[in-house]
Amino acid sequence: MYDHILFDVADSVATITLNRPDKLNALTTEMSRELVYAQKQCARESGVRCVVLTGAGRAFSAGQDLQEFQMLEGRATVGDHLRRGYHRVVMGFRQLEKPVIGKINGVAAGAALGYALATDLRIASDKASFVPAFIRIGLAPDSGVSWFLQQLVGPAKAFELLATGVRLDAQEALRLRIINQVVAPKDLDSTVSELAQRLVMGPTRGIGLTKSVLNKAAGHNLADTLEYEAQIQDIAYSTTDHKEDVAAFLEKRPPQFSGQ
Repeated sequence: MYDHILFDVADSVATITLNRPDKLNALTTEMSRELVYAQKQCARESGVRCVVLTGAGRAFSAGQDLQEFQMLEGRATVGDHLRRGYHRVVMGFRQLEKPVIGKINGVAAGAALGYALATDLRIASDKASFVPAFIRIGLAPDSGVSWFLQQLVGPAKAFELLATGVRLDAQEALRLRIINQVVAPKDLDSTVSELAQRLVMGPTRGIGLTKSVLNKAAGHNLADTLEYEAQIQDIAYSTTDHKEDVAAFLEKRPPQFSGQ
């Protein structure tokens, strides 16, 4: 079903792997299509309660495949290329009401940095690096990088990173709060797996609704956010997981969440 990504589900965790290791997982139009389809598969399968996004080989992704980019000339505008591909992938991860972990195993550059930042939690190998490479080829940022970086590091620092195209190592990215944790390469798999299972065992519907509230709050004022919280809380209150948590508390036993 997939030619440019790998898709695997085990223990309620869907792992999506960018799979062009010989090209450092450079992004293509077909890869974007497959990512959108994989996101829809994750959304509709109740057995998927957490998603992990990573890259095959030694890179997360080097960003846009520049050979394909040159072939687009005359067939579509760059803006249309973004709207049909990268925008859909970034919004797909943000709108997915399930937790998404970025397992950053190597370089995340350009548009792929946008993909990494679109995940909810980011665990990086100490061999990983983060490169807002757009300015290096005379382009402005895209794939949500400008929005995510301003949210994470503030406008002045975001401008500095984007205007210089500086490569950040994992420790500097951690210091700037771009990522959540740095681990040795040998510990990356186990650390992400443990975090994924912790999320899987939790009230994943509530986690998804929490994600929706944070997305809303990032672009709205306090009054609008308060109203949205009230609407979402009505939904959360009616979930099976909420009822199970209350029952478990009253019965003095561990809750058994179903993600419903």
